[in-house]
Amino acid sequence: MNYHSHSNPKIKARFGDALLASLASDGGLWMPDSLPHFSPAQTAKMGAMSFADCAAVLAREFVDERYLTEDLRAICRDAYNFDVPMVTLGGELLDAATPEDHDEFILELFHGPTLAFKDFAARFMGRAASHLMKSSGETRTILVATSGDTGGAIGDAFLDQDGIKVFILFPKGGVSQVQEQQLCTMGNAKSNVKAISIDGTFDDCQQMVKDAFGDKDLTTKHNLMSANSINVGRVIPQSFYYFWTSLQAKAAYPSRPIVYSIPSGNLGNLTGGLIAKQMGAPIDRFVIGNNVNDPFVDYLGSGEYKPRPSVPTLSNAMDIGRPNNFPRILALHNGDYDAVKSVCWGASFTDAETERHIRRVHTETGYIMCPHTAVGHLAMEAFTADIDEPITKITVGTAHPAKFADSVETILHQNIPLPAPLAKAMRKTKRMHVMKPNLEALADYLAVHA
Repeated sequence: MNYHSHSNPKIKARFGDALLASLASDGGLWMPDSLPHFSPAQTAKMGAMSFADCAAVLAREFVDERYLTEDLRAICRDAYNFDVPMVTLGGELLDAATPEDHDEFILELFHGPTLAFKDFAARFMGRAASHLMKSSGETRTILVATSGDTGGAIGDAFLDQDGIKVFILFPKGGVSQVQEQQLCTMGNAKSNVKAISIDGTFDDCQQMVKDAFGDKDLTTKHNLMSANSINVGRVIPQSFYYFWTSLQAKAAYPSRPIVYSIPSGNLGNLTGGLIAKQMGAPIDRFVIGNNVNDPFVDYLGSGEYKPRPSVPTLSNAMDIGRPNNFPRILALHNGDYDAVKSVCWGASFTDAETERHIRRVHTETGYIMCPHTAVGHLAMEAFTADIDEPITKITVGTAHPAKFADSVETILHQNIPLPAPLAKAMRKTKRMHVMKPNLEALADYLAVHA
């Protein structure tokens, strides 16, 4: 598989080179030259595989000759050593062998080591990058901007990896208490992972990373590599779980259309789903749930894309006013607004609506949602309100609610037990550097610590 810059198709790269370069030389996002398409017979075989083995088959289509089939199988089995369950709000597991008559599921993508969906992309990316650097002896400095969960997943995936240093930029006061504790307690004082609190918004963090990559001297000096969803190595693996879980849902309910609702910020998760659909995954529609930072929902309604400064909300990981992956979504649909709108429907919700929904779902079912999952579930309810035909509704659960315990406990007036990894992080002493949102400050810090 070869890749090209979304803004200049003449700029080309292999997967490994695109992965390590992060952005194309013109600043464009890497896009695959083409997408594979699997026949129903092929997807039937893939649906019978484990998730990790299906992911390895899919990965084979996207990487280059430096990855052998056995390498990919080992990478995926190591990366995906946790469950990918679809459950009802009552806690029942979707089982293709003996499906009950359910039409609504939560795809819980938070059973990895950092309890967030970002683990899927980060763990594949970390192992894919390490595979290349072990053979080449190269080193890399990773810059990653996070609105909450990305930094934790990347830090965990690259912790103690030889030849790699990781610098995590997060907005001061813009992540949950649990998320900040997780970001700032990885490894020890001599660890290769360092947290930087930026006195600004997530958009400021993201712009600092973009500016760093736009500085050729800085990029060359430190061998910079991005682990944000601007990196194609983050986006491609997000197609794997849409592909495999849609096959499980179709096997259980073969006559029903399948609709996924995705709580969305930077649009990398949606991009992965759209790639899966174009590869032949049996997905009929995507519902996009935004908080009040909703430029993509506005675009779906008007055809005009108007990025704007982000504002803080309860669902902080989606506080993004300039989503990085919007150009990729356009590229996947040849810039055709009608084509995008034919597969995507969106709605946005306030914090007050999100809080009420978390309380209602818990009261009616006992299920506890994180604020982001709640936004996605609200969007699914809005989309299906006037649909009478039977469909399989799958809301993407992006993070364990305990990662947002400070807000969810206040909403529900009850304690949420912390899973073991979070409880351990909460007992540690935080280490972080506070920085103003400008490239000069970042360059000075890298000069000392990279």
